[in-house]
Amino acid sequence: MLAAENITDADGVSRRDFLRAGGLTVVGLSGAARASSSVMNSNRRAILILMTGGVSQLETFDPKPDAPASIRGPFKSIETSVPGLRFGESLPSLAQRSNRFTVIRSLNHSAAPIHETGLQLLQTGRLSINGIKFPNWGSLVASNFPAKNGFASNVILPQLLADTGVATYRGQQAGILGSEWEPQLATMDVTDESDSIRRMYGDTEFGRLLLRARQLVEHGSRCVTVNLFDSLKDRLTWDCHGDKNCGPATLFDYQAKLCPEFDRAMSGLLDDLSQRGILDDTLVVATSEFGRTPHVNENIGRDHWPHCWSAIVAGAKVAGGKVIGSSDSSAAAPLERPVEPGELTATLLNWCGIDGAAQSITYEQESIPLVPYAPLTELWATV
Repeated sequence: MLAAENITDADGVSRRDFLRAGGLTVVGLSGAARASSSVMNSNRRAILILMTGGVSQLETFDPKPDAPASIRGPFKSIETSVPGLRFGESLPSLAQRSNRFTVIRSLNHSAAPIHETGLQLLQTGRLSINGIKFPNWGSLVASNFPAKNGFASNVILPQLLADTGVATYRGQQAGILGSEWEPQLATMDVTDESDSIRRMYGDTEFGRLLLRARQLVEHGSRCVTVNLFDSLKDRLTWDCHGDKNCGPATLFDYQAKLCPEFDRAMSGLLDDLSQRGILDDTLVVATSEFGRTPHVNENIGRDHWPHCWSAIVAGAKVAGGKVIGSSDSSAAAPLERPVEPGELTATLLNWCGIDGAAQSITYEQESIPLVPYAPLTELWATV
């Protein structure tokens, strides 16, 4: 593990200073209580599925079947419903549905290769600056738009992230917006659903979490973040170092458990939302805080790699069967159209009616946008 005091943020501030900063002088917050437009589709909602731990791009959405074994790993790739697009062999159901979502293959960031930086960038659009905790995307939406039917506008399942390696901000709180906009923890019971619906998702923790997410958006929640793992300590997660001290999972755990369970749960969510007629109003993003190293390590695992990873984006009338960006021959770096995690943050906000770049704070006489990125409009392009 990296010591907190040895990690710096984008402005070169050490984590020791970051944690010691204490009281902040935030001179002003402009626009945080105003939407980007006066009229919003009240039915719009979004689900962010965090594949916590950092999922390998090579075993999921960006396999390299022609690469040497040390890069491609021990498993095969399979064809999808989109000609020329291949997934890892442990995702057959999503491969069949690939014409219903867009794949992003060029996510990257240049911050420290730890979970917390990626989690901040993905969920708030930027790194904390001198102790300023920027708000979670759902908290920003909730501060502008209330939920319907008495349900919380912004929900995190099953609980806030903890034990990810470094004891610092993980991007899941309201931060400078104030405690009244903190996300809520949901308590919905999936046993109220029929056996056939529960079978769609699978009798697994992944399945139960995604079914709860569907229940929430269907009943009125606007923003749901699903932590597929709420901690990384002493358990099999996407953090596949193959090392009991860092992350005990190996690529064989991807094949035997993690990918099949995700494949079924994610496919079930897309099918269920579609059958209920709410998929077009629901933006669904599934990704992680970084990817994994191009080379398989000696433990049949892969280590942290923020330089290139993948995501899938569905619903919200997103163009299906499309790929945004590409990676090089070893999935080590973007080859075309690099995508910053903050662009996904901006996209989630934009779908929900918020212009993150127009929201700003004044700090030390300088205006700082909350999310300094534009949304990924390519998701809706058909050409």
